[in-house]
Amino acid sequence: MEASGDDGFREFVAMRSSALLQLAVLLTGGDRHAAEDLLQIALMKSYGRWSRIEQPEAYIRKVMYRQQVSRWRLRRHRAETTVPVLPDIAGATHGPDAELRVALWGALGRLTKRQRTVVVLRYFEDLPEGEVAAQLGIAVGTVRSTTYRSLARLREFVPELGPESGPADDAADGSADDAADDSGQMQSLTYTPKGVQG
Repeated sequence: MEASGDDGFREFVAMRSSALLQLAVLLTGGDRHAAEDLLQIALMKSYGRWSRIEQPEAYIRKVMYRQQVSRWRLRRHRAETTVPVLPDIAGATHGPDAELRVALWGALGRLTKRQRTVVVLRYFEDLPEGEVAAQLGIAVGTVRSTTYRSLARLREFVPELGPESGPADDAADGSADDAADDSGQMQSLTYTPKGVQG
């Protein structure tokens, strides 16, 4: 960012808020209002520190991840009532895989908050297991087991996603990350928020 202070913050928000909102929608399971709140909280927390933040987008994403983890920790004792809503992501309902994308968005909304957060960070944000664990404050083994269970549940909800083999099945030969990336059509259904211009 060339601008500094308030102007730099405004410029950043104008350029990146759309992509950050898409991430927030994924983290909240398609709840646009909760996503807007999540993004607003992250922006508010970063505003006071703006001049000291070296990588604004990474910082705001981390605040959103942690805020969402805090939300599901606070609410995990209550029964979840999520209503899957298709996020407003360009191309989500057009193209050869449109029906599969719609089914995937609905299935994401049916996962628990922890499962959804891990799937979003691993497959939509393309973070390695270690970074997901660090972001969420959980063990790498927990990320692996949550990923495995989440993918199994997604396959139950959307059988078209592919066979039941996945990262855990291929872990014995040391190719868990390769298997996760090549585990079916999920990779082709992702959006890339880091490259999206707002």
